[in-house]
Amino acid sequence: MNTDLSARDDGGLAADINMTPLIDVMLVLLVVFMVTLPVLHHAAKIALPHASSRREDLRVPHVDIGIDASGRMSWDAQPMPDADVYARLAAAARQAPQPEIRLLADRDARYGRVAALLSAANADGLAKVGFVTDPAAPRK
Repeated sequence: MNTDLSARDDGGLAADINMTPLIDVMLVLLVVFMVTLPVLHHAAKIALPHASSRREDLRVPHVDIGIDASGRMSWDAQPMPDADVYARLAAAARQAPQPEIRLLADRDARYGRVAALLSAANADGLAKVGFVTDPAAPRK
């Protein structure tokens, strides 16, 4: 009786480990580490801003400019001639920080008056112009 395993003819399975997939995985991991290692050492140097513990004043200065139905203008609820309003717009544009212009135009005000004021604010360099509306006002 022959007890040699290599000479068996009964069709038994050989229990050999296939090393090829294991070697392929190891080579892929080696390449991945070789590529990522230089990236980790040559990281970009970023200058991060420094935080301060002082509270920032978030209140933006503002100016209310009103145009009523008859076309008269007011600066912070004080009626004044157009020339004075435009002169104050130019002065406000030179302030640092620039105030926010809040336009309170009456529903019946002529569009030309509002457009002239917006054009003057733009020409003076005022960047923040907002429109104040009354949502409770009835529509005509």
